[in-house]
Amino acid sequence: MKLVQFYDRQDETRKIQVGVLRGEDEVGALNAKGTMRDVIEAGDVRALEEGTVYRLSDVKLLSPLTDPEKIVCIGLNYHDHVIESNMQVPKVPVLFPKYNNCLTGHEDEVAIPAEVTQCDYEVELAVVIGKTAKRVPLESAMEYVFGYTVLNDVSARDIQLNEPQWTRGKAIDGFAPTGPWIVTADEIAGPGKLGISLKLNGETMQDSNTKELIFDVPYLVSFLSNTMTLRPGDIISTGTPPGVGMGKKPQVWLKPGDVVEATVEGIGTLRNTFVSERIR
Repeated sequence: MKLVQFYDRQDETRKIQVGVLRGEDEVGALNAKGTMRDVIEAGDVRALEEGTVYRLSDVKLLSPLTDPEKIVCIGLNYHDHVIESNMQVPKVPVLFPKYNNCLTGHEDEVAIPAEVTQCDYEVELAVVIGKTAKRVPLESAMEYVFGYTVLNDVSARDIQLNEPQWTRGKAIDGFAPTGPWIVTADEIAGPGKLGISLKLNGETMQDSNTKELIFDVPYLVSFLSNTMTLRPGDIISTGTPPGVGMGKKPQVWLKPGDVVEATVEGIGTLRNTFVSERIR
């Protein structure tokens, strides 16, 4: 299943609905209360009945999750990306947070703040947790995965790399475009062998495979659950492959008008346009 959060463009209240993608151009609203996180927490999404069917063009897709308890991001998790970043291969996962203010959806604009001159892109496979996980053994870790989506870990390198820790350069409003939907885990047989790529204005900048992950999905779920309780709807973003703007020669920084398309095999393509921040 491909699950979306959306609102009807004709609805002035912009009420959030959860739906299932039908084919390529329809969304069936699910008879469920609350947000995607509530639906995941309630269990068995396949038992929900469909209500109104919308044409995809008549709805506004939101980030498939807008209120997760946690967004845990993994840094330096592809061997070649570690090399291009001039850093050491980590012995344990490198963690940093993003927050709900960072989340934005497919086709949304992402504002680059005036203070940021080195705005970078990072395509990532994101894991969505399906049930409460605490001290989960490695061999059963995949039982706790609800599904997968695409996340662009947008980064302000001039802030990130010039402060003692990364959070401020990573947690800017809108700096975690996510979507366009969640693909349930049963449709992704092997999250450790998915093509992953990113285009900037139509030019391929990143092109790799999740088999190159240093710490794979089951390891990350187990590792994190031994430190923090993972909740339904939590997001684990698994890191980015080589080809980021920082690693290019010359370096490439996002600028207003740029269009970024982040793709993970079996999930889809997340597209966003970058703009200058509008100061009110």
